[in-house]
Amino acid sequence: MLLYIHIPFCDSKCHYCAFNSYTDRFHLKNEYMKALKKQLKMELERNLKTSDKLETVFIGGGTPSTIKVEEYIEVFEILENFIDKNTEITTECNPNSATIKWLQGMKGLGVNRISFGIQSFDDKKLNFLNRAHNSKGAIKAIQNAKCIGFNSINCDIIYGVEGDSFESIKNDFDTLKSLEIQHISAYSLTLEEGTKFFNKSEVKIDDEELSYKFFKYLKELGFNQYEISNFALNDKYESKHNYGYWQHKNYLGVGAGAVGFIKNKRFYTKKGLEEYIQNPIEYEDIEELNEEDIIVEKVLLGLRCKNGFDSTIINKIQNTKVDELVSLKKLTKKENKIYNNNYLLADELALYILE
Repeated sequence: MLLYIHIPFCDSKCHYCAFNSYTDRFHLKNEYMKALKKQLKMELERNLKTSDKLETVFIGGGTPSTIKVEEYIEVFEILENFIDKNTEITTECNPNSATIKWLQGMKGLGVNRISFGIQSFDDKKLNFLNRAHNSKGAIKAIQNAKCIGFNSINCDIIYGVEGDSFESIKNDFDTLKSLEIQHISAYSLTLEEGTKFFNKSEVKIDDEELSYKFFKYLKELGFNQYEISNFALNDKYESKHNYGYWQHKNYLGVGAGAVGFIKNKRFYTKKGLEEYIQNPIEYEDIEELNEEDIIVEKVLLGLRCKNGFDSTIINKIQNTKVDELVSLKKLTKKENKIYNNNYLLADELALYILE
């Protein structure tokens, strides 16, 4: 079982961000954390036995580092019996709010993996994206985390932004390599409804060749691509939490707008802060997935990462299409497992197989 905890507060709203996050509700932090702990207790009691251990815990947002360490103490007390030395515990954070004190405090509580929202080391690009930090602050935050003793660090980088070139993205990756980072998440800019960049197509660069070039460059730097947007120095540093999603494992979602998945049901918490605080244990919606829905997800997610999917879950006609794609060297087949040779084509390949 995996656990996701959502912290919806941010110092600033990035122009591309469509996540459930707020910059004007800081007065609700204390009440929100009380509600979150209430839901956390309920989810653990309902879905786990006292002897069960969580494989992973992921604190995301929003910006988890906008919440003081003291507010997390009771969260980890609630989790105490459900985590051990084998549990991967990740927290996202931003360079401007992840102070030495905050990083030390989170490490003391048991966090063993840090994910920094860096996005770029180009100050002009950071300003364009409306990020709340600069390149100097980003480098300092990473160095602080390493000095404190974090030896599993991810950094997010965003590409495909107006003004990007291979050289500019290469500089970001070179900086991360010099800082001895173990994991990189490189995301292509998407223009989502409700964001400041939506309907501004000029801010996005669609250049597939650029993606291939920096995929190759990351490989040269020693980062192996194991999912369309994720690269690790070796298997040890891959995100177990994200991998759990791609493998269709069960997970709990705690916090406003968080989503959980148990067996064939998805549980959606209330998205609005006030509504969530008022009743954190009542779901906004429960979606029941049928067998076909789950097969579609397993195929699509399997083609987006090195996990692949089992050919026994699809029908004869679909397997014939798979064999055709294998013959064209688009896919690889090993016994009953199907693997994608090009993650950028994942959606198209899945659509062809499943249509």
